[in-house]
Amino acid sequence: MDLVVRNARLHPTGGTHPEPVDIGIEDGRIGAIRERGQLPLVETELDAEGSLLSPPLVDPHVHMDAVLTVGEPRYNESGTLIEGILTWAERKPSLTHDDVKRRALEAIRWEVAQGTGMIRSHVDVCDPNLVALKALLELREEVRDIVELKLIAFPQDGILSFPDGKELMREAMRLGCDIIGGIPHYEWTRDDGVEEVHFIFDLAKETGAQIDLHCDETDDEQSRFLEVVAARAIRDGMQGRVVAGHTSAMASYNDNYAFKLIQILKRAGVTIVANPLDNIVLQGRFDTYPKRRGMTRVKELDAAGINVACGHDSIMDPWYPLGRGSMLDALSMLVHVGQMTGRAELFRAYEMVTTNPARAAETPWAIEEGAPANFAVFDCTDEAEAIRLRPAARWVVRAGRVVAETEPARSVVHHGGASDEVTFVKPTSEGGRNQQRAAT
Repeated sequence: MDLVVRNARLHPTGGTHPEPVDIGIEDGRIGAIRERGQLPLVETELDAEGSLLSPPLVDPHVHMDAVLTVGEPRYNESGTLIEGILTWAERKPSLTHDDVKRRALEAIRWEVAQGTGMIRSHVDVCDPNLVALKALLELREEVRDIVELKLIAFPQDGILSFPDGKELMREAMRLGCDIIGGIPHYEWTRDDGVEEVHFIFDLAKETGAQIDLHCDETDDEQSRFLEVVAARAIRDGMQGRVVAGHTSAMASYNDNYAFKLIQILKRAGVTIVANPLDNIVLQGRFDTYPKRRGMTRVKELDAAGINVACGHDSIMDPWYPLGRGSMLDALSMLVHVGQMTGRAELFRAYEMVTTNPARAAETPWAIEEGAPANFAVFDCTDEAEAIRLRPAARWVVRAGRVVAETEPARSVVHHGGASDEVTFVKPTSEGGRNQQRAAT
């Protein structure tokens, strides 16, 4: 064995807290999972101390070309989606190859350090020179040892509404983009939006690529491009190969239409990616009260058996001035906005940043013998604690190699002449404390 992780609790635990196990890694794969003490000593060992060993987190929806541009050239003072798009349009002419790579690499490091092993990034291709795309294609190869980066050709200003939009999309795919994106609700007319959907499906036929589009990111209950996407996925036999991001309008649909749409989505095998950090602040901006939450119907979609994932979307850019690249931050927002705080719901939600988006990417994660040794060890005991504490990723492992590690914070309170370490866990009924350490 090249590496042994001892005393780890495996995901998914579902709250059962099984006994920790030892995991042996050999040649980049999980060679053995055994009861504690059953694996021989090796030169390189990690002691998880009863912490959660999870599949890597997945960020299925982010914009690495725009990360860390907040305030450039100005701040989005209204906080609206449209001002964000207009601000980005002002920043875009000053993009350079090195500028994009530098910012994206920093954000990727943030994500990896917090347990992310796969990132699917949309890249704005409404640029005749495709500056950002060429930079990220180069970076994709340079970060391959620490993360799997997939690039989505994203027409931020529309395909029909932007000069030579169709040709730019084809060129993006020719240069090496992995996935075809879209934004039908941003076209000038509904007819143009429908035509855009058909164009990207035709392009998928030509290239064999997956589709991952922004769809109905609006509070307009009449924005219904998702039905066109689902119908085309069924007719083209693309079940399981289409992802729709945001779908915020679904929160405003009447229940009869939403029920019908959900049945079509299930048949179409479309994955829905919610982006709660952005949509909770971008949507509902024109409402007085009550204000809409702006997030798609995560709970109902999941209950219907539709694959649902959670994305980070923005990291300090014109649309969202906050964020640190933590998928657990995004997931925490999702369970609050989506009211998924039931015990079983918390464990179910955890899959929305691990196995669900990995399934959509046709790269299923598994913690089992023979599987690639890709995982993260979080400083907590289970998935519900991971959402509550958003703890440090003690170690992040890719292909059997530790690619990131974090020393958890330690908090001490001084009172009454004594000093007590704060562990942020529920005291036991006997009055003692669970000794599992948790990060601040």
